Amino acid sequence: MKKPLLLFFILLCFNSYSQIIFEKGYFIDNGDKKTDCLIKNLDWRSNPTEFEYKLDEQDQSQKINISQAKEFGIYNISKYQRQIVNIDRSSAILSKLDLDKSPKFAEEKLFLKILLEGKATLYEYNDEDINRFFFKTDDTPVTQLVYKSYKISETEIGENNQFRNQLFTSLKCESISAQTVKYINYKRSDLIKIFSKYNQCSNYSFTNFENAQKKDLFNLTIRPGIKSSSYSVENDFANYYNTDFGSKMGFRLGLEAEFILPFNKNKWAIIIEPTYQSFKAEKFQSDLNMTSKIDYSSIELPIGIRHYFFLNNNSNIFINAQYQIDLTLNNELSFQRTSLRNDVKIDAEGTVAFGLGYKYKKKYSTELRMALPKDLLGKYQVWKSDYTAVSLIFGYTIF
Repeated sequence: MKKPLLLFFILLCFNSYSQIIFEKGYFIDNGDKKTDCLIKNLDWRSNPTEFEYKLDEQDQSQKINISQAKEFGIYNISKYQRQIVNIDRSSAILSKLDLDKSPKFAEEKLFLKILLEGKATLYEYNDEDINRFFFKTDDTPVTQLVYKSYKISETEIGENNQFRNQLFTSLKCESISAQTVKYINYKRSDLIKIFSKYNQCSNYSFTNFENAQKKDLFNLTIRPGIKSSSYSVENDFANYYNTDFGSKMGFRLGLEAEFILPFNKNKWAIIIEPTYQSFKAEKFQSDLNMTSKIDYSSIELPIGIRHYFFLNNNSNIFINAQYQIDLTLNNELSFQRTSLRNDVKIDAEGTVAFGLGYKYKKKYSTELRMALPKDLLGKYQVWKSDYTAVSLIFGYTIF
């Protein structure tokens, strides 16, 4: 039981950054020189203060920090600009709110992520528990859009929505009314919509980087496979019931829903896979004149996490860790000695499973999965049993 756990955590401890590929990009230095290069795309959840690049595939990678580069980007994916701005770092965490509705600004040098670039440009900054948006127009330098939660009392929370007034004042356009701005929330999707509307209204071409890097965040995969299962049972008081049913090959069929987490280069996912599986065996013990039978089938519901290691644009390796809930369908376990029969009801416990797999072109996959032993008779004190399973799973992603 300890070996698969150890293997899984050793794999997780590998430096995952080494699995992230360098992609075509550029940077602009302090002398306004633009250098085309390959940039290590970490799909930054928090805005970076440095980035890693190399001039070609054979080149040794180098790092550049915020004091050395004015701008960098990965073509068709993301773009960051260095800006000196006033930023309010007031926390949105309930326990850290203060009684002052006014933002507390401090000047900082930051790499701001460009979400939409045009006549009016929208920027984003993330760092730990804060999320801030900035904007720039022909008449306005890079300025934070102000939103702040604050305490009115120990039981009441207020909101400073100054950003709505900023938008209405700065984005003057026939299609943007006070009513339109009134219902905008301080979130990426709402702000991108209104900046898109303003640029369209101004007949100004713009680039929406969110559309450029739109990600596939949900996959549905049919997963048939073969399963090698074994089962043994013991009774503390009547050892003649002790039976090893051995190993059996069987069929399994699952439907996996995969929810890709939208950060760190899509390397993490939450997976849920309802799966039908069964185990049926019979054993005759001549010395006891006893026939033991098991007819067990269930819907397994594995819920867990997946981590991808990218090899290239078409191939990746992944590992899973899941907890399997068991919904029993057939639960027959019986022992027949001449005219005496003892039926025991199966009530399977959950277990943990680990998988190692390969995916090709985001469509085809194969996985080897091993589940830790689970007890099918967990509600009984005198019975002990071990059900183990190793599966070879094939997958085809529908969408």
